[in-house]
Amino acid sequence: MTDITDASTLRKGYASSRFGQLHYVESGDGEPVLLLHQTPRSWTEYLDVLPLVGARYRAIAMDTLGYGASAKPDGPHTIERFADGVGDLIEALGLDRFHLVGHHTGGVVAVEVAARFQDRVASLLLSGTSFVDDEKRNGVHGSVDPVDPAPDGTHLRALWDNRRAFYQPGEEAALTRYVIDALTVLDRVEEGHEAVRRYAMEPRLPKITARTLAVCAPDDRFSRPSLAKFAAALGCPTRVLSDGHVAAPEQVPQEFADIVVEWAGRG
Repeated sequence: MTDITDASTLRKGYASSRFGQLHYVESGDGEPVLLLHQTPRSWTEYLDVLPLVGARYRAIAMDTLGYGASAKPDGPHTIERFADGVGDLIEALGLDRFHLVGHHTGGVVAVEVAARFQDRVASLLLSGTSFVDDEKRNGVHGSVDPVDPAPDGTHLRALWDNRRAFYQPGEEAALTRYVIDALTVLDRVEEGHEAVRRYAMEPRLPKITARTLAVCAPDDRFSRPSLAKFAAALGCPTRVLSDGHVAAPEQVPQEFADIVVEWAGRG
């Protein structure tokens, strides 16, 4: 994949929160578009998307509480606490009204944020987001990311191998960014996924007032079945991307950014 990022357009910052500092990166000006990443990633999941969305909007990608360069509080991660961190960033940056985008775990967090902030969310885009119902909560779940640190460093290769199948040849830069992010939270690498599986999503969905679009990459077998469930629960349109897997924002950044810009611009 060609690196299309213009680093000169990216601005990094920290905002204070009740948990400590929250790290974010932004590009562009105008209406805010807040992008939330999957776990155990960081803002770098949107490295190529940020300047593309930033050409039209103020695109902001934060490091979710507990990940990247944001504060890492003790205690169990929950979707509600992740959303607390997002809420603190929203208030610190003075985002009175904003567009909201969430990918995978970030999409579940976005559901909670949209339920809380309601009319302040101008639009909601859920990408590769799991619909968390009894079937999801009570199902059999395998683990992808956890590894045991080894004195000879073989766990580094294990992190790579565990997600290799999600990336195509030529996408090694994106896979490297995943490994770097996972290493910063190696002792808690699976907790974000566990938080998703505990989340009570159903009572939160009726509180969402923002117009919503649910999208998914064609090869993302984990999340694609959720499209129909979101359509039924929210009455929202759905779309399948032309390519990609669980790393869709990195695999099809131009298409992903075009959808974000088009959906934000409808209202």
